[in-house]
Amino acid sequence: MARLLNLSGYNVRTASTFRSAIEICDEEKFDLVISDVGLPDGSGYDLMRAMLARACTTKGIAVSGYGTEKDVEDSLRAGFALHLVKPVEFNVLCDAIRRVIPKN
Repeated sequence: MARLLNLSGYNVRTASTFRSAIEICDEEKFDLVISDVGLPDGSGYDLMRAMLARACTTKGIAVSGYGTEKDVEDSLRAGFALHLVKPVEFNVLCDAIRRVIPKN
């Protein structure tokens, strides 16, 4: 996903754990976070809540293998703008990005 986004002109930073994502968040400003709900040392929900607690205004897209109404509600309640169900086709991801952070 990161490689395709980079090739499409997006500047992408990757993190494989909750802890590394928070460290990056504390060091840099981002327009968007795309996070899997399941992380090895936490969850995407934890990540979004931690970012919001830091007064970070970054928007988020949750990605999960689960897509029930409750899963979507959990993502929105955690602060994500959208919830996508894996596998996510690249054009669907790009459309979601444009909806969450439209270019002026």
